[in-house]
Amino acid sequence: MPRARLIAVFICLMLAGPLVGVAWGSGALVAINNLILRADGGFQPRWLPRHQFAPIDFQGHFDIAAKGGGKPVALEQAVIEFDRDGRLSAGGLPTCPPERIASSSSAEARRLCGGAQVGTGRVEASVELGGAPVVVGAPLTLFNGPPRDGEPTVVLHVRIDVPSTETFAIVIPIERQPGEFRYRATLDLPPIADGLASITHVGVKVGRRFNAGGRSRSYVSAHCSDGILRTHGNFRFADGTIIEGAVEKFCRAR
Repeated sequence: MPRARLIAVFICLMLAGPLVGVAWGSGALVAINNLILRADGGFQPRWLPRHQFAPIDFQGHFDIAAKGGGKPVALEQAVIEFDRDGRLSAGGLPTCPPERIASSSSAEARRLCGGAQVGTGRVEASVELGGAPVVVGAPLTLFNGPPRDGEPTVVLHVRIDVPSTETFAIVIPIERQPGEFRYRATLDLPPIADGLASITHVGVKVGRRFNAGGRSRSYVSAHCSDGILRTHGNFRFADGTIIEGAVEKFCRAR
């Protein structure tokens, strides 16, 4: 299939209001080729210092569907960049090597690496069973991973039991970079159920307070220097479709 590219600008994608395409509740919707992507979310608190960093918690989700119904094209990679108003602080937080939880259930992984847990969520996938798509879901957990080449990582853990038991402990490298965006996180998704499944929903809640070096710290924090927190995303699908755009989330300076 020919490669298709959509360059869209989403204002408040993770807060409220339609930005591009069609409004869908309090979030946003984009349709291209045979794919439909919906997203929504938010962060707290929205009142942030103008210059100093303050702890935040955020949540977000996206849903992928096929226009004609059935199993959508598989998502292969998601690259997310976060602007310089946000900061990640993992120093002093325990880490969880992926091999430690590579064969664990969600409950076991959270018990083994509870000190490194930084987020929870849920993942759903459409799986072809008997010629018909069936939606299966499972808990998702994010852990602070061991640094790679001096850069932080996150380990995404999920176990799916249908059509057979598969456990994923995926390392997501987080690269620091110059320019408008401070961090780049890259999620490479392996085939699920031997390629019979496609991701249809991912939802996460991220936030962790901890003590290190005698100080209280937050895994994620932010300030509000210009009234907007910017994010850039690039989603690549198996048929060559790319959905790419800038996300702007409004904040209020105090």
